[in-house]
Amino acid sequence: MPRGSEPYVWTARRTATNTFVGWFCLFPETETLAEIGYRLRREDWGQGLASEGAMALVNWGFANAGYDKVIACTMAVNHGSRRAMEKIGMRHVRTEFPDFPTRIPGTEEGEVWYELLRSEWRGQNR
Repeated sequence: MPRGSEPYVWTARRTATNTFVGWFCLFPETETLAEIGYRLRREDWGQGLASEGAMALVNWGFANAGYDKVIACTMAVNHGSRRAMEKIGMRHVRTEFPDFPTRIPGTEEGEVWYELLRSEWRGQNR
């Protein structure tokens, strides 16, 4: 865990070197719903690590934690993260335009929400 105290957070490290790559979380919103998230070091982007780590947590969440739905969100302009969500079977369900107190480039395009249902996951993992 990044600081050793965050529940539901796992660090990702390279197997050969134990080098820190980033972190992943699967945070329960309710007994049947969890939100997945991840942050990777920029030099580790574009290598399939986000989708690999996210898929491992989604599989664990459906198979072991009993979740019926896993959700995720990102900025609409974050095409890499959106692609990772799509690669693990998540589908876009809505775009929101929250009022961010501190604007950063891309916030004007909104925040996108994705989800994957247990029934859809079963169909992918037969």
